[in-house]
Amino acid sequence: MSVKQTQTIAAARDLETTRGKLARNIMRWAPEQGLQESALEGVGLIRSDEATSCVSSVYEPSLGFIVQGSKTLQLGDKEISYGPLSYLASSVHLPVLGEVKEASPEHPFLAVRLIIDPQEVTDLVIELGDKAPEMQAEFDCPEISCGLCVAQMNKGMLEAVSRLVGLLDTPADAPILAPLARREIIYRALMGEMGARMRKFAVVDSQANRISRVIAVLKDRFSEPLRVSDLADQANMSESSLYHSFKQVTRMSPLQFQKKLRLHEARRLMLSEGLEAASASYRVGYESPSHFSREYSRMFGAPPRADVNKLRGEQRVPA
Repeated sequence: MSVKQTQTIAAARDLETTRGKLARNIMRWAPEQGLQESALEGVGLIRSDEATSCVSSVYEPSLGFIVQGSKTLQLGDKEISYGPLSYLASSVHLPVLGEVKEASPEHPFLAVRLIIDPQEVTDLVIELGDKAPEMQAEFDCPEISCGLCVAQMNKGMLEAVSRLVGLLDTPADAPILAPLARREIIYRALMGEMGARMRKFAVVDSQANRISRVIAVLKDRFSEPLRVSDLADQANMSESSLYHSFKQVTRMSPLQFQKKLRLHEARRLMLSEGLEAASASYRVGYESPSHFSREYSRMFGAPPRADVNKLRGEQRVPA
């Protein structure tokens, strides 16, 4: 066996040792299924003991790390699959469908979600300057402007995530060390495969950054009537350019994006605040309850009341 082969085997063993340690930590701090917010700000632990059907949710700007198992995401017309030791960057708020593909009680799906403040990314991009690597060959997300992309974790990234989660065992250290671990994780993402994509959303006046600002407006004002011309004016873009760029980032039109945000919020209002379907539909901007019910059924697979009753009767694993 050559020296290079021996080094490769040793590196793979080190990676598996770190992955196993992180998996055990997640199991200890996430004893139940679903997304469990940890004591560390912005850090959530996800566990599923079984494969799931499609679950709809809205991703925040975040990094998601799969430690065990695999899942598939549907973003508009695009399907993204990722498995152990891969991570996903969501650069903007995006409505997605998610499905855990590989999981069992003996080998559960385990993941870590790290919510990212876009300003953290911008600050690091500025600090890196021309030290950041150029765009590499495309991997899981060939569209440079897509808001959702996947890459593989290397040793440095995996160790940084493991250190962050490990701080749950030493809460006295967390106030000082957690920000450092967060910064290292974001740094490694920016210096890795998808770094160039992430930087496009952080650079002011880039096309991707303009679309991220449009998405922020839609997120805050989704219940209001949508006029693409108004969004284009705010982004200082033509309507055709806005439409094309928006679809590159979100894989859907502004109208489809707004509709999904409305339906997600209506679902939350019914589930969390006990609103009836008609009240929730008016709250999120629908004028016709029957129209709302039809669109809700198409998106979630059941009429509002039946869907909410089902959700109340079972524990859902996030998308």
